[in-house]
Amino acid sequence: MNFYELEAFVILADTLHFGKAASKLNMSPSALSRIISRIEDEMETTLIDRSNRQVAITEKGNLFYKYAKDTLEKRSEIKEAISGNDEKVSGILKLYASVTACYTILPDFIKRLNKKYPDIQLSVETGDPAGAIAAVKEGRALLAVAAIPESGVASMDTVSVQKTPLVYAAAKNGPFVNIEGSPQDIVSSVPLILPKTGLARTRFDKWVKSRNVKPIIAAETEGNEAILAIAQLGLGIGLVPQIVLENGPYKGEFISHTAGNALGYYDVGFIRKAEISGTPLNRKMQEAVEQILRIYY
Repeated sequence: MNFYELEAFVILADTLHFGKAASKLNMSPSALSRIISRIEDEMETTLIDRSNRQVAITEKGNLFYKYAKDTLEKRSEIKEAISGNDEKVSGILKLYASVTACYTILPDFIKRLNKKYPDIQLSVETGDPAGAIAAVKEGRALLAVAAIPESGVASMDTVSVQKTPLVYAAAKNGPFVNIEGSPQDIVSSVPLILPKTGLARTRFDKWVKSRNVKPIIAAETEGNEAILAIAQLGLGIGLVPQIVLENGPYKGEFISHTAGNALGYYDVGFIRKAEISGTPLNRKMQEAVEQILRIYY
């Protein structure tokens, strides 16, 4: 097997989706499947479980995943050493961000990073903001953009970039534009589209419990964009940070109703591990990220 095949395995293991992994590798899912089969033939064992609809890594696959990642990191280190430029910072910086973060917070960061460290390549995993902290803890991302909990995150450094209130979003052409009353009245009389998990859901559940309110929940989903997509159908109003309404594809298509001070603000920013560790290459990249955050944020 070669480095390209190892990289293909790592990307598939990170995404657990043949289609998404193949897209990142600029190949077809069938071509990626053949690569995985060749690796399994050479290792004489099953590394990827394809028996169900979802892709899963076997126990032996996890061992091979660690080997593949270590090998690719060592290749990057030896390439850097051979280049003879010890001051150069290069490699792949893995980021985790919601779709909203990709068009609000990340562009400025990426612009500054590219200007100072042009040899750093970016690999961005998009997903539900609620999964950002886990992505950093599990090592899938070196840096994440997410709402920062009020109490911070254990063993993590956080850098605040923007504060934004939580609001209820109603489609401008929908039935819930003209609703009146307090947040308590709204919650108990209007269908809601809520996040399944995350900081906004935790605050919402705590608030309705303290008020003994029985909310009308029309749908629960993952990600702010999914909430707005359902709200746009006129099925209810969606609980989202206001920053989502002010940017991106849904800009100008919703009006907002107050969620009240009880749900508070989102403190949106960067999250990363506090301790700089790993291979020399990874440490240099972490130091580069720390410098950008310290100088500009």
